[in-house]
Amino acid sequence: MSDKPNMAEIEKFDKLKLKKTETQEENPLPSKELIEQEKQASES
Repeated sequence: MSDKPNMAEIEKFDKLKLKKTETQEENPLPSKELIEQEKQASES
C-alpha cells in the first residue's frame, strides 16, 4: 500500500461541507515586558 493519497478522492472532495471554525490561542507566549518583570522579581 502506498503512502500517497488517492488523487481522485482529493479532486472530488467538497470543501463546502467543511464547518467554519474560529481558532483561539490557548497558550500565548508572554510579552517581552512580562519576561523582564519576572526576571526583575526573581533577582530581588
